[in-house]
Amino acid sequence: MQKSDFQKVTGVSRETLDKLDCYISLLQKWQKAINLVSKSTLAEAWNRHILDSYQILDHVKEREGTWVDLGSGAGFPALVLAIASDFNIHVVESDQRKCLFMREVSRETSSPITVHNARIEAVEPFPADFISARALAPLEKLLGYSEKFATGNSRFVFLKGQDVDAELTNAAKYWRMSSEKHQSLSSGDGNILLLKDVRRL
Repeated sequence: MQKSDFQKVTGVSRETLDKLDCYISLLQKWQKAINLVSKSTLAEAWNRHILDSYQILDHVKEREGTWVDLGSGAGFPALVLAIASDFNIHVVESDQRKCLFMREVSRETSSPITVHNARIEAVEPFPADFISARALAPLEKLLGYSEKFATGNSRFVFLKGQDVDAELTNAAKYWRMSSEKHQSLSSGDGNILLLKDVRRL
């Protein structure tokens, strides 16, 4: 997938497309110095990273509110959401260099984010409308990490792989939740997992 293909699939504005293109350019530049993403995915960045993140918006009616992304790494999905929506985006990442990278993308694309350069456990709790994570931990652990940011109305958006059903089964031993699962647009074995009404048993 190339830039033009992404625009055809999503219908994003030229301004948003240019900001996402800038993001990829910075990713390629910084990747030479620090390992931001798997090297093999760089050539497919529009599909593997940008579309993979952007597709979340297809499953969320809102375009604003407080959104916290856990273990943000190179900023997926958080920075894509910051570029393409009006959410108040918070990123939580313990790696200082990755935080510097995300701040740079935020500046260059004029897409504000709040960076918490710390381990999730060390961040002061605050209420979030949406909580997301991509390739961070099994679902049971993710819900534990998320608990300090969750309210009764919070919704959870996790990008998951082919083991999502097993993770749901295991998490159900400790958590009650309403779940929806959607096939990923960017990967044959990828899934978007949407949760609400999450409660610890």
